[in-house]
Amino acid sequence: MSDQIDERRRRLLAAAATTVAVASLGLPGSASAKASGNVQGVKGATGAAFGPLRRIDAGVLNVAYADVGPAHGPVVILLHGWPYDIHAFADVTPILAAKGFRVIVPYLRGYGATRFLAADTIRNGQQAAFAVDVIALMDALKIESAVFGGFDWGARAANIVAILWPERCKALVSVSGYDVEDREADKVPLPRADEKRWWYEFYFTTERGRVGYDRYRHEFAKLIWQLASPKWQFDEATFERSAAALDNPDQVSICIHKYRWRLGLAEGEAKYDVFESRLAAAPAIAVPTITLEGDANGAPHLEPGAYAKKFSGKYMHRQLKGGIGHNLPQEAPQAFASAVADASRL
Repeated sequence: MSDQIDERRRRLLAAAATTVAVASLGLPGSASAKASGNVQGVKGATGAAFGPLRRIDAGVLNVAYADVGPAHGPVVILLHGWPYDIHAFADVTPILAAKGFRVIVPYLRGYGATRFLAADTIRNGQQAAFAVDVIALMDALKIESAVFGGFDWGARAANIVAILWPERCKALVSVSGYDVEDREADKVPLPRADEKRWWYEFYFTTERGRVGYDRYRHEFAKLIWQLASPKWQFDEATFERSAAALDNPDQVSICIHKYRWRLGLAEGEAKYDVFESRLAAAPAIAVPTITLEGDANGAPHLEPGAYAKKFSGKYMHRQLKGGIGHNLPQEAPQAFASAVADASRL
């Protein structure tokens, strides 16, 4: 009994310490949330509409997001990756809404209609910043906890929320498993074939890469789509609908900083140090989790057996067949939606 009390006390102290750290970043509480109207509606590939996008001030951002489904339903937050956008979930969202979920799909910092509130805010792409953005959005929307689903950058943000704020994460669906950046491990050279797959990361470390990405954003993104999902036959309209999100004025700064920070070539912000120090230990994820992987994922990723032990709670892995690549939610929306619904019941 005393061991249980000690463990409960430890959890409460850890939660309190995190609350203090978050408060020091100036994240908004529900009372200070400020909604600021709607933006133009967007449609999914099958014509399933997100409806008019909404906007709200949250942390350092004015976030543009879709909000679909019953207002009082259990909340699902879906987080996209790079170089994609909220349309990765255009066909997942109506499936979940029909099941009674309230589905929130935000544009991440540097994408779509999401904007920084202040011109002098650092355009920071380090991993903790994205997770803090998510917590700020939840606070602004008065959402205590949610089921998270994500891939690529979005999976990483969801993983970090599950690690640092498990009380805010009811369950997790993560494409390609445990996804927390290890800057020390990234200093170690990989075999040639693996290094080749990270070519764009090295390109971005150069000024030529920054200028090139800025000048050829859409062409660059299409190449990444093709390499990461070699069997996905997307059409031009589907691509351009998402590529428009890369025209955000902060996209290049965020993207370049993200990859340079990962390799230790750019500094992060001191206000995130408390979070990064905890993430550096690669802590296990205790919330109920379903991981997904496609059989044709052309992006760098680990095999499921390499990360299974990083999930210490209820856990299952699902391997999808049929030529499913990196953008799994858009390529296999029914399977992704089913995983979200199932995770919510674990």
